[in-house]
Amino acid sequence: MSEFRIHHDVNELLSLLHVRGGDGAEGYIDLLQKHRTPYVTTTVSAHSAKVKLAEFSKTPEDFLRKYEELKSKNVRNLDPLVYLLSKLCEDKETLQFLQQNAKERSESSANTTSTTTTSYTLPQTSTKMSMQELDELRKKLGNVTASSNAPLPAEVTRKMLRDKHNKKNPTQPNPVFPNWVYDRPALLGDFITSPTPPGDSAVAIGTMSLPAQEQALVEDLLFVLVGVDGRDITAQPVLGRQNRSFIVDSTLDMSIKELVNRILPVASYYSTITRFIEEKSSFEYGQVNHALTAAMRTLIKEYLILVTQLEHLQRQVMLSLQKLWFYIQPTMRTMEILASIASSVDKGECMGGSTLSLLHDRTFNYTGDSQAQELCLYLTKAASVPYFEILEKWIYRGIIKDPYSEFMVEEHELQKEKIQEDYNDKYWDQRYTIVQHRIPSFLQKMADKILSTGKYLNVVRECGRDVTCPDAKEVLYTLKERAYVEQIEKAYNYASKVLLAFLMEEKELVSRLRSIKHYFLMDKGDFFVHFMDLTEEELKKPVDDIVPTRLEALLELALRMSTANTDPFKDDLKIDLMPHDVITQLLRVLAIETKQEKAIINAEPTDAALSGLEAFSFDYIVKWPLSLIINRKALTRYQMLFRHIFYCKHVERLLCNVWISSKDFKLYSLHSAKWFSAAFALRQRMLNFVQNIQYYMMFEVMEPTWHIMENNLKTASNIDDVLCHHTSFLDNCLKDCMLTNPELLRIFSKLMSVCVMFTNCMQRYTQSMRLDRLSLEQGTMDGPPTRSEHAEEAEKKRLTTKLLAEHADILQSDAGFEATISKFDSNFSMLLLDLLDKLSIYSTNDCEHSMISIIYRLDFNGFYTERLERMAIERSQKASVSSDKR
Repeated sequence: MSEFRIHHDVNELLSLLHVRGGDGAEGYIDLLQKHRTPYVTTTVSAHSAKVKLAEFSKTPEDFLRKYEELKSKNVRNLDPLVYLLSKLCEDKETLQFLQQNAKERSESSANTTSTTTTSYTLPQTSTKMSMQELDELRKKLGNVTASSNAPLPAEVTRKMLRDKHNKKNPTQPNPVFPNWVYDRPALLGDFITSPTPPGDSAVAIGTMSLPAQEQALVEDLLFVLVGVDGRDITAQPVLGRQNRSFIVDSTLDMSIKELVNRILPVASYYSTITRFIEEKSSFEYGQVNHALTAAMRTLIKEYLILVTQLEHLQRQVMLSLQKLWFYIQPTMRTMEILASIASSVDKGECMGGSTLSLLHDRTFNYTGDSQAQELCLYLTKAASVPYFEILEKWIYRGIIKDPYSEFMVEEHELQKEKIQEDYNDKYWDQRYTIVQHRIPSFLQKMADKILSTGKYLNVVRECGRDVTCPDAKEVLYTLKERAYVEQIEKAYNYASKVLLAFLMEEKELVSRLRSIKHYFLMDKGDFFVHFMDLTEEELKKPVDDIVPTRLEALLELALRMSTANTDPFKDDLKIDLMPHDVITQLLRVLAIETKQEKAIINAEPTDAALSGLEAFSFDYIVKWPLSLIINRKALTRYQMLFRHIFYCKHVERLLCNVWISSKDFKLYSLHSAKWFSAAFALRQRMLNFVQNIQYYMMFEVMEPTWHIMENNLKTASNIDDVLCHHTSFLDNCLKDCMLTNPELLRIFSKLMSVCVMFTNCMQRYTQSMRLDRLSLEQGTMDGPPTRSEHAEEAEKKRLTTKLLAEHADILQSDAGFEATISKFDSNFSMLLLDLLDKLSIYSTNDCEHSMISIIYRLDFNGFYTERLERMAIERSQKASVSSDKR
């Protein structure tokens, strides 16, 4: 059960029980998560729990009847449920709460019904209903209920199963028996019932002598025991899954009739088994049921041989009923067990793994009865042969050959190419899945390993390599569970080793991941300097005006001019211009399908024109089977991290350009230098912020996390461990880089926007000054300058500087430069304080200790400490006031 399913179930349960207050759902969820196990570790005995519930119930007979009915259908988890209910009955407080809750719910539903339904009035009757009429009405209602709950006819069931299989496997339809197999009842070996019983009705058996009556009944019984009506014993028609009953001549002597009634259950068992064999032998019921019916047919042949021998004995020496009872009695227990198994399989509509579960449970239930246990063991071994053949092909070769959908692992038609296209594609999780009701109970603990073993081998097989486990041995059913557990363990270890070596050595997984790290996590610094220098002008354009082929060419040039040229996988790096910003991309990668996410995924790209810098990202070509690890979801996470750092690099370059252009102001003796110094100080604070954020992300988050993942990959024992470590690496990077927290991301994006707007403002001012300088410095000198011209030129420069300084003063005062810088400063300081405050909260309350490093780096001299403490005091005061109001 997934974590999200646990959340959902706990919340639903609390909602149904109207539980409020306390720790809420989280407390129960944590408790459940702490005690979770991948399989059932204990088996509960439901006998005492069943007795306790029967005593507690107002209608114990109905409860026990329902329990036996569900038990006969082999309903899973029935005993744990009964055990849980018995524990709830012992807890008086919980029981009282549940009763009160049920009363409130019934009252509320009654009120709702009374307000929403139309009221009808019954017509007045002049007479009251008698008890006889009431009994007749009750019988009619019972017949209607019984007919509505009656099983479907065999023809309809077969057609439903056949249609279901053909829909799933249209290229391999199920074979079908010809109609005459079902239309000729004489072939079935069961009773052919007729409205009038056969025989001579003129001579009543009650008029005969006792020896004659006994001999006549022995002849009849020998016929009835093989499914043929006798003269004085006739079979009743059966409806659905009813047991066969018989009518014995009423004039028969009571002593003989009593002995006959003791023998007749064997004939009823024979009828049940025969009908089961004939029905389940159809192709639609699967190979396990075929094997079971074949084993039962073998036992029925032995039974028929016994009856035939008794017929020969009857011809040679006159058999008495007592002798017949003596000879048939050892077979009676066998027939009873076979009939019971047949009825349970039929009622539970068992196929494949569920049939084996039922047989396995019966085998264990007969632990004290060696004969019965031996019989059930024989049936289970025979029925498990086709299932284990499918299992062997799966765990030894990674192939599923399951024509009747009986095996625990189900294959789904998915294209592995989708891994590179779809954000939420779950090829590894959904191509092969476990079907719970098909898992035999004796393989429940090994189900996950069986699934993984075949999946590992299947991946290698799809890469064109034929693999077969060298330790392959025939898997046989045994009561000693360890025997086949060891075989499955060996197959699992081999499959894990083969796939891991294939990915790590032949496909160079770690080298691929390092190559991705070079580009997406900006590991190659010189490459990015070259690339950003080459593409600076191109990426300033709106995304619709950018020519992707030009960017590809510049990327190729940057790769060849830097140390990235030594990367053997550099040609797999591509350009990707995204139609949305990084926040939308974050929502698209989420695996939980919420309404908001669907709206974002289905929405058109934003109307606001994205610049090349906002839309730019790298993409990477990954082929099968590496795409299992580096799938589209993983690449999307890499892209989010890259776009985040890339934009920080862009902002840093803008601030550095402001620093370069501001050196020109040293030439001027500005009267308002303090305002320029304020702007320069703000620029330095912004640059300090951006550089420290980059340092934190690259050297305190990504690099240590990468080394942890690299070490974990060296000790990984299977591909699931590799997937887990890689996903954990990406998730930790996203979380610690503040990309999974919408609140922090919003503040951070606003800080970046303030920095960009500030650089734009400063660049406009600098550009205006440069244009004025160029207009004032234009000269008309021809030829080399003379001494007088040199003096004139120097004077002219002095006057130009003076005029530019005066112009700067006027520009600053006229355009409100002071107010602009002050506003930028206040906005930046407010947002930075807000970010530090939120980081402080998350690092303490949510135990995100890595984020506190940002606070130490940005507040290295305690400049913001006093304000942060003041904000924390105000927040605690507000919380105390709100709690007092409550």
